[in-house]
Amino acid sequence: MSVAIVSIGTELTRGELVNTNAAWLSDRLVELGFEPAEHCSVPDNRRSIIDALSRLAASFHVVLCTGGLGPTTDDLTAACAAELIGRPLVLHEPSVEVIRRKLERAGRTMGDSNVKQAQIPEHAEVLPNSAGIAPGFMIPVGRARIIFMPGVPAEMRAIFEDHVVAIVRPLIEPKTAQRRLCTYGWPESVVGDKLAGIEASMPGITIGYRAHVPEVEVKVHAQGRDLAHAQTLCERATLEVKARLLEVLYGDDDETYPAVVGRVLRTRGLQLAIAESCTGGLLGHLLTTEAGASEFLLADVVCYANSAKTILCGVDEDILRAHGAASSEVAIAMAEGIRRRCGADISLGVTGVAGPTGGTDTKPIGTVFFAVSTTHGTTIDRQFFSGDRQRIQRLASFHGLRLVRERIDPRMRSTASIPDVSLRRDAAAGD
Repeated sequence: MSVAIVSIGTELTRGELVNTNAAWLSDRLVELGFEPAEHCSVPDNRRSIIDALSRLAASFHVVLCTGGLGPTTDDLTAACAAELIGRPLVLHEPSVEVIRRKLERAGRTMGDSNVKQAQIPEHAEVLPNSAGIAPGFMIPVGRARIIFMPGVPAEMRAIFEDHVVAIVRPLIEPKTAQRRLCTYGWPESVVGDKLAGIEASMPGITIGYRAHVPEVEVKVHAQGRDLAHAQTLCERATLEVKARLLEVLYGDDDETYPAVVGRVLRTRGLQLAIAESCTGGLLGHLLTTEAGASEFLLADVVCYANSAKTILCGVDEDILRAHGAASSEVAIAMAEGIRRRCGADISLGVTGVAGPTGGTDTKPIGTVFFAVSTTHGTTIDRQFFSGDRQRIQRLASFHGLRLVRERIDPRMRSTASIPDVSLRRDAAAGD
C-alpha cells in the first residue's frame, strides 16, 4: 500500500520552520506497516497545492496532507481540496458548535475567521479535532484517499491517532515489526560500526539511526512473511543489537536519558540538588520535562554571576579570585555548598566556558568542570566539548546527568568515553 505525505505552508518551503510533521507521520506509518514513498512540501499557493494533490492522488493509495486549515487568508487547503473534487465548500454545523464551545471556554468570542475553519468540501468525511479547533477531513480522489489534518503538530497527531489510524490500518496486512533502542555515550559513527554486519547476516532486517545530540536512537526494522514472522525476526535482531550496544544502551522506545536518571534517583529514594553555571538551567529543564521530578529534584540553582555563586552556594570569594569561576575548585564548592544548604543526598556542580567568548589558552571554549558530591565525598571531572554554545551546553548537561547516574550506581559506569581529568576528594575535605 503506497503512501505519500504532503506538507502545505510557505514557512516550510522557505525554511522558516522545520517540517517535523512529515518525519513524525513517516515514523508512525512505518510502525503500522506502511512504507512512505514520498514527502512533498508546497507553499500557500492555490495552483501549487492543487497540482501536488492531483499528482500524488494519481500515484498513491493514501495521501496524508498537513497544514493550511487555519483561520487566515493564506490558509487555502480546504478550498483547494473542494476545487480538486469539483465540490463547493459547505459549513459543517457540528464543527461550528465545537469551535464556539472551545472558544467560549477560553474566554474568546467566535469570529468569521473561526467560522472559516468549519468549512469543508461537500460530502467530505469530517475528522474531529480533540486537540484544537479546525477539524480534519477525508476525500476520495480516484483510487486514492486524501486525508487532511492541521499543521499544528499536537493537533495533527491527535487527529492521526484518533481517526487516521483506524482508516488506514485495514488497508494493509502488517508484515513488519520495529523496535527502538536509545543510546548515549557513543557518536552515531561508532554505533554504526558496532552494528556492522547485522543486516547482511539477518535477511529481512534493516537498521536505522537517528542522532539527536548527544543521544543516538537505533531502529531495528524487520520485514517478514507475516506479522508473527516479522516480530520473531525483530526480536532476534534486537537481542543482537542490545548485546553489541550494552555499554551505552539505556532504554527502549521513546525513553529519554534524563527520565532514566530521574527514575534511578526516585527508585533509590535519593534527592538531588544542582548548582549550574555555564549550562544556564538546562540540567534542571531536562529533568523537569518529565513528570514527577519533584520526587527527586530538591533544587536547581542557576548561579551564573560570581556573586550568585557566593550568595546561593556559599562559594568562598577567595576560591573564585584564586582559580576563576571556571575551575574544578569552584565546581567542588558549588556542589558541596548546594548539597549542604538543601540537605540533598547527592548534588551536582557545573561550571565552565560555553562560549562563544571567554576562552583562554588553558581553558579554551568548551572546557567544563563537574563535581558530584555526597556525604561520602566529592568526585571531580573535567571535560572538553566542541561545537557552538548550544551544543556545548547540551553535551555538558547530559554528561552531568551521566556522572550523577554513575555515582549512584557504579555498575552503570561506562567506558564509552574517557574523562580528561578524574580526581576525588575525601568527605572530610569537602565538609
